[in-house]
Amino acid sequence: MASSLTKESPGQGTPAGGKTFFGHPRGLATLFMTEMWERFSFYGMRALLTIYLLSGGPDAEKGVRDGGLGFDLATTTAIYSIYMALVYLLTMPGGWLADRLWGPRKTVAIAAIVIMAGHLSLAGPGQGFFFLGLLLVALGSGLLKANISTMVGHLYDGPNDPRRDGGFTIFYIGINVGAFLAPLIIGTVGEKHSWHLGFALAAIGMGIGLAQFLWGTKHLSPESNKVPTPLTAEERNSWLRKGLTWLIIAAVFYGVVVFTGHFTLNWAMIPLGALGILIPAAVLFRIKRDKDLSQGDQAKVSGYIWFFVAAAAFWMIYDQGGSTVQAFGTTKTSGELLGISFPSTWFQSLNPVFVMALAPVFAWLWLWLNRKGKEPSTILKFSAGLFLIGVSFFFFLMPLAMASDGTKVSPMWVLGIYFIQTVGELCLSPVGLSLTTKMAPVKYASQMMGIWFLANTAGDSVTSLLSIGGVDMSGSRAILVEAILAALAGLAIYMFRKNVRARMGEIH
Repeated sequence: MASSLTKESPGQGTPAGGKTFFGHPRGLATLFMTEMWERFSFYGMRALLTIYLLSGGPDAEKGVRDGGLGFDLATTTAIYSIYMALVYLLTMPGGWLADRLWGPRKTVAIAAIVIMAGHLSLAGPGQGFFFLGLLLVALGSGLLKANISTMVGHLYDGPNDPRRDGGFTIFYIGINVGAFLAPLIIGTVGEKHSWHLGFALAAIGMGIGLAQFLWGTKHLSPESNKVPTPLTAEERNSWLRKGLTWLIIAAVFYGVVVFTGHFTLNWAMIPLGALGILIPAAVLFRIKRDKDLSQGDQAKVSGYIWFFVAAAAFWMIYDQGGSTVQAFGTTKTSGELLGISFPSTWFQSLNPVFVMALAPVFAWLWLWLNRKGKEPSTILKFSAGLFLIGVSFFFFLMPLAMASDGTKVSPMWVLGIYFIQTVGELCLSPVGLSLTTKMAPVKYASQMMGIWFLANTAGDSVTSLLSIGGVDMSGSRAILVEAILAALAGLAIYMFRKNVRARMGEIH
């Protein structure tokens, strides 16, 4: 993206007389490009993931090139969901490592190296390289996701800097530009030419992002290089002992399972899926039981749990856009529209396009309604988000029925599903981020943002466990049940809005 460089008075991260990026600190360009290339690699790999797992298997479309791992759709959905759950689960240790050990800047550099190594491993042959690569990409993404937004905040003179919101908006554009381009480039190469070359392109993208990040660190705030609360020597030794102990226990346990010939993927996926539900529940329970919190903070945490559960239900359906919906788009949908043929991975570019088109409209709409005193409450926006995600799966039932006899349906049906889901996302996701910062007790101000991401972990973990348990997540019965539950959850939040609002204190 071409930068607009102008002279401006200095702010945090902007040296005197230095150039700016669209009126913002020059470091924003560095972080914009880093995030854009990281999202390019992440969404490019994600666009290929479901198809690669299915390729050569019993549920793959005959027109899809072989050479993939040949799993059935249930196993594919479980693997995909576990991977997504891990990405969000690892944001919490990613934030902890930056706060206590490396600082945000070093953590992001390490994360980029880990991500690049993960994509290169994915480009290697066989399941061993694949699962190692998947783990490395999830680990690196968790490290990076937790810290790069923090570094954007460091560029400004505190929360009241008038440029701050605009800076995050520009940064958000970088996310969606990378997410839009990745399926078109990486997806096309991987699906039509070579799976492993596609994964290698994702590694190259992250390599470009890392190179320009290291080159542009001179433009970042010195704050991003600091470790806020460094570990003491005693704490470091304690964490090392605990980590090594659990590592040895896991290595011995799984060594025995493998040696005795009992190992299957479920030995890894079931514990990870269970942890994806238990860890968010334990974190919220620990905060709720904290006796240092005031009665008002306790009430806010209780109210927040409602929103957390609602968000988990939302993301459970939404994240199936990369598994269940993508698989349908690959196997049951025509790959041609208006005489133009296209790879099914291109479906993954729809959401970022819709986000970029609709986000400014929603921002304007909320402001316009606010000036008229008619802006919907947070509770109503959450209800609308859940209702719409349910509607997207009610809508999904129609092309499912049409394709049941082997007919290839129009890709417009898939476009419609992603459009409805994006509208629901714009009702729920930005509001949830804002609400998290407002309802967080001061003691847990930083941790609560990580807890918000754990809603994705919980939702994806439920999907994985249901798939492992034999539930056909792509079947009309499961889709109908999910649609009904989402709609009922939205209705329940709306019906109990007075109870929830009473726990929110002054927040409306």
